[in-house]
Amino acid sequence: MAELKTKQNEANAIEFINSYADSEQKRKDSLELLKIMSNLSQKEPKMWGDSIIGFGSYHYKSERSRQEGDWFFIGFSPRKAAISLYIYSGLPQQEILLNELGKYKMGKGCIYIKKLSDINLEILEKIMSETIVFLQSKNK
Repeated sequence: MAELKTKQNEANAIEFINSYADSEQKRKDSLELLKIMSNLSQKEPKMWGDSIIGFGSYHYKSERSRQEGDWFFIGFSPRKAAISLYIYSGLPQQEILLNELGKYKMGKGCIYIKKLSDINLEILEKIMSETIVFLQSKNK
């Protein structure tokens, strides 16, 4: 079984944003996401791998394979093409909220946005809160 490469480490999230974000807008949006996610999760930002900032953590075991490991409740990465938001758990109520989120693209468990002003932050916070509650209840 392959070991998960993306693990929590001691790198500084703010230093990462300042060096990695490729535009002033992405840097500002990333710092704002840092505040929003810290407030919602009540957790300090931690770097996961080289380019993901995560909040909180839990241990999971896959129901479909033998894979298990540690992962964050919510997180993001200011990637070159878009900001990747790791906030989606596929709950039915989240599907409804996505219709009100604004301008975004979906990946496999990821929401991609160009900038925070393209989306409704109140809806974003609801999606994040639901993900945190769901993962905490599932992993007690």
